[in-house]
Amino acid sequence: MAAKSFGRPASAMKTHLKLANDDSRSDTLLVFLPGAFLKPEEFEREGFVNAVRERDLAADALLVDADVSYYYDQTFTERLHDDILQPHRAIGYKSIWLVGISIGGFGALIHELAKPGVVDGIVALAPYLGRRPLGAEIHKAGGLRAWKAPEGPAPDQEVDRRLWPWLQQYAAAKPAKGLPPLYLGFGLADRFAANHRVLADALPAGHVFTTEGGHDWPQWSRLWRKVLDVLPLPLRTKEGAVSRTAVPARSATPVAIAA
Repeated sequence: MAAKSFGRPASAMKTHLKLANDDSRSDTLLVFLPGAFLKPEEFEREGFVNAVRERDLAADALLVDADVSYYYDQTFTERLHDDILQPHRAIGYKSIWLVGISIGGFGALIHELAKPGVVDGIVALAPYLGRRPLGAEIHKAGGLRAWKAPEGPAPDQEVDRRLWPWLQQYAAAKPAKGLPPLYLGFGLADRFAANHRVLADALPAGHVFTTEGGHDWPQWSRLWRKVLDVLPLPLRTKEGAVSRTAVPARSATPVAIAA
């Protein structure tokens, strides 16, 4: 995504915090990053926050007003790190997950690319992954496991030139230590689905979820509920939060069959 003025100076990101317990903060924080031109409160309207509560998960939800101007001005990574992640880690959150939709999923990935090791996990729902021709090139080469990133100067400065080689770490037999777990969800008719399938092929089967349909809230809501059923997040109990281990995916369509 090339630099482009969007008519607005970079400013601190605004947030809305939704506690899992009305009277106390949890140790785990889910940071929700919206898609282009979407509002953070839409996560609540579409049931994302209620889905966390319905499962009795001890995880607070932070809805971030990370609109598309941060991406055009190329300030997204710094603002997310300085305004959101560092301050919330400082006040005591022990585990922080990024949950991004569309360009918000792209934002979660490029933040980890630029500042590795800051977050504990990423959920990318229908993420923008860069230009289709580059994804097609990787697919033609046999996928991320077989593809070899071109050496020498890149023909352009688009971030996907750096993103795909970084994503290739997930295809390794032994992923790099400290690489956060990545969960992917997408609609089979999504306009970005070709690139999604390239990434899906490199991830563990239990980390990939699909649904019928395209690139909109009904699909994202269904995917979020599927992913949420297996995320290794702590449960709320009367005695306090207890950890749960990731469980096998239920009702997710295997990509090999879905494709």
